[in-house]
Amino acid sequence: MIEKKLAVKEIVLNALKEDIGAGDLTTESLSIADKEGFAEVVAKEDLIVAGIPIAKMAFSEVDPGLGCEILIEDGAAAKKGDAILVVKGRVNSILTSERVVLNFLMRLSGIATLTNRYVEAIKGTKSKVVDTRKTTPCLRILEKYAVRLGGGFNHRFGLDSGVLIKNNHIAAIGSLKEAVCRVRTNVPHTVKVEVEVRSLDDAKHAVEVGVDLILMDNMSLEEMAQVVDYCDWELLTEASGNVTLENIRHIAELGVNYISVGRITHSSGSKDLALYLR
Repeated sequence: MIEKKLAVKEIVLNALKEDIGAGDLTTESLSIADKEGFAEVVAKEDLIVAGIPIAKMAFSEVDPGLGCEILIEDGAAAKKGDAILVVKGRVNSILTSERVVLNFLMRLSGIATLTNRYVEAIKGTKSKVVDTRKTTPCLRILEKYAVRLGGGFNHRFGLDSGVLIKNNHIAAIGSLKEAVCRVRTNVPHTVKVEVEVRSLDDAKHAVEVGVDLILMDNMSLEEMAQVVDYCDWELLTEASGNVTLENIRHIAELGVNYISVGRITHSSGSKDLALYLR
């Protein structure tokens, strides 16, 4: 937990350093160092709020004297026009913090909101929406947090947090059987082994060599249905590749356990929020 907090703090400090540099020329030139006031962060469209602790940290790093009143918590829905937080204190500090705070809130709320749309699209099925490693470099810890706020689940955080044997791994070794054998020899027995397949024959081979999870990569609905039926609920299955809001319900209704969606992080866009000095 401490390690995660330090990682997040480093991200926030780097963002502030990037934006402020040697100082806020505009605000400092206004000579308003003694002026007190407050500002509201307002949603300019409907969204799922994400990034409140990050916003608070950014405000505090600029000026520990700034105080935040949270009106809508992370993971909750905000309507267009809703104020999600109020920040009080020195006006110059609020203005200097503005862009970095909004950038984090806009990006993370975008991820949480899109994730929630995918989650709602498969409501009532047994499938779970999971993310991928297709994240913004150095922001993964925040983006995967936003996925959870949207109701999704996290896949591997990084290469050190799970085994997923893909086609290139098999090509490097020569066979799936040998790849699985080597992995089983070199990782703890508590680690599950997942393998990527692209056909029913691949899935049958994977089952024969004793994997724990089957990831169906860019397969048609018909092909995925065959794999799920072959696994007969005994092996966990995951669908991946070209998952959209239009087809995710069809995939979920096949009975897959997990549906990984790269779009929720790499193509979510940002939601529109603004900071208004009152």
